[in-house]
Amino acid sequence: MRRTGVATLPLHYGTAPRWLFERMARLARAVVCALVEDIGPQGVLRRVSDPFWFQAFGCVLGFDWHSSGLTTTVCGALKHGLRGLERELGLAVAGGKGAASRRAPEELQAYADRLGFDPAPLVYASRLSAKVDSHAVQDGYQLYHHAFFVTRSGAWAVVQQGMRGDDRTARRYHWLGEAVRDFVCEPHAAVCAQQTVPTLNLVAEESGPARQAITALSRERPDRLAGELDKVLTLPGRHHVLVSDLDPRRLERVLLRTYEAQARDFETLLGLPGVGAKTLRALALLSELLAGTPASWKDPARFSFAHGGKDGHPYPVDRSTYDRTVAVLEDALRRARLGQTDRLEALRRLHRMVG
Repeated sequence: MRRTGVATLPLHYGTAPRWLFERMARLARAVVCALVEDIGPQGVLRRVSDPFWFQAFGCVLGFDWHSSGLTTTVCGALKHGLRGLERELGLAVAGGKGAASRRAPEELQAYADRLGFDPAPLVYASRLSAKVDSHAVQDGYQLYHHAFFVTRSGAWAVVQQGMRGDDRTARRYHWLGEAVRDFVCEPHAAVCAQQTVPTLNLVAEESGPARQAITALSRERPDRLAGELDKVLTLPGRHHVLVSDLDPRRLERVLLRTYEAQARDFETLLGLPGVGAKTLRALALLSELLAGTPASWKDPARFSFAHGGKDGHPYPVDRSTYDRTVAVLEDALRRARLGQTDRLEALRRLHRMVG
C-alpha cells in the first residue's frame, strides 16, 4: 500500500512571479507527460500522494522547500500545465485555492463528460476528504486549498492544505484513493509534519469505539442530549474537550437534523450537511461521558523532512538552465511519440542511477 500523509510548513504570503509560474507549468507538464509514458496516470497519482515526492517536485519546479506556497503553486502549475491534455493523458486536476477549491465538484462533472467516468463517487471522495481533514481531524488548521487529481479509470488522489494564523504555519494533507480502505479510519497511512499539535483525531484507529458511540448518540432524541450538554457545561475546565464554545441551543437544532437522519455509521454522519467540528466535538465529549469511549487525541503527524527557489534558497532560479531542462524533456517526449525513445530512455537510466 502506498503511504500518504500530512506535511506542516511555515505560512508564507505572496505569489510566484509570472515569469517563474509559466516556466513551472511547462516543466510540470513535461515531467507529468514523461511519467505517464513511463508509469501511467495511476503512477502519477501515487507520486503526487507521496508528501516527500511532492515536496521534492516543488523544489525541482523552483519553489522554496519550506514555504506553504509550494503546495498551492505546484498544484496550480499542474492544473495549468495539463489543461487541454486531459483526454490525451487520461489525467485531470480539479479544485485549487480558495474559491477554486469549492468548484472541484462541478469541474469533476465536466471532466467526467470529457473522459467518460462516473463523477458521483469522485465528488463524494472530494467532499468527504475535505470534511475529514477539517472536522474529523481537529488540529486547528483551517482548510483553504483542495486539489483533486483523477484519471480516466476513476482513480483519484487529493492534496489539500490548511492554515493556522497564530503560529503562521500551514499543514498539507495527502490522500490516495487506492490506499483508502475506510474514509474514517486511518485514511492517512503515513504522516509528515515539522511539529505536532493538540488534535481531536476521530479517524484514528483507537477512536473506533468513540465513532460507534458518537453515531449512536446522533440517533438519540435531541432534547435528551441537550439536557446532558447542560450538565457538561458545569464540568471543570481541565476536561479534554473544551465546552466554552458549545452552544446548546445551536447544537439542539443540529442534533434534531442528525436524529431525523438516523445515520447508519460515522461516515454517513460526517457527510451530513450541517455536521461540523463543533457538533462532532460535542458528541465526542458526550460519548466519553455517557458511553466511556474517549476519542483519540493523538496528532497524526509523525515525520519531518527538508528539501531545498523562488526566494533564493538555496540559490536563485537560473532561468537559462530551467529553460534548457524543459526543452530537453519536451524534445524527449516529442521523439518518444515518433518512436525515437533513446532520449527518454536515457532520462530513465539517469533516474535509476541517482534514485
